Amino acid sequence: MKPSTRFFLAAIAATGATLLFGCANTQSSNQNRESMLVAAGFKTITPKTAAQKQKLQNLPPGKVTMIKKGSKTYYIFPDSTQNQAYVGGPGQYEQYKQLRAENKLAKENVEMANMYQDTAMEWSMWDGWDAGAGSFGPMAGAGPD
Repeated sequence: MKPSTRFFLAAIAATGATLLFGCANTQSSNQNRESMLVAAGFKTITPKTAAQKQKLQNLPPGKVTMIKKGSKTYYIFPDSTQNQAYVGGPGQYEQYKQLRAENKLAKENVEMANMYQDTAMEWSMWDGWDAGAGSFGPMAGAGPD
């Protein structure tokens, strides 16, 4: 097989994997968001009338929307694929924001821990920085004679 053909097939495989991961990541992100909404006290409702279904379809997907009805304020997150919505009040929304902040901080901590994980960098394979100028560069002194 020609190197150009191998490269082309590898590029197709990488693109497919990226698309697959992106879709899975979006789905797990929505599931995570829905879990946080429920944990914050949001209630799941299913529209029963055509008018309710239309209102659900008109909400921006993937976002919590504030709606005022009379003197009350509601926060709604639509889940059109499941034909339902998550509805909460100001207290539940504040709890949801707190959970999102904690989740973001936890995710950042995991990313930092992964970034600083020495075993993943395989330092033993480096064998010095510059073999021509001593074991670890010109500051380390003369190399072996």
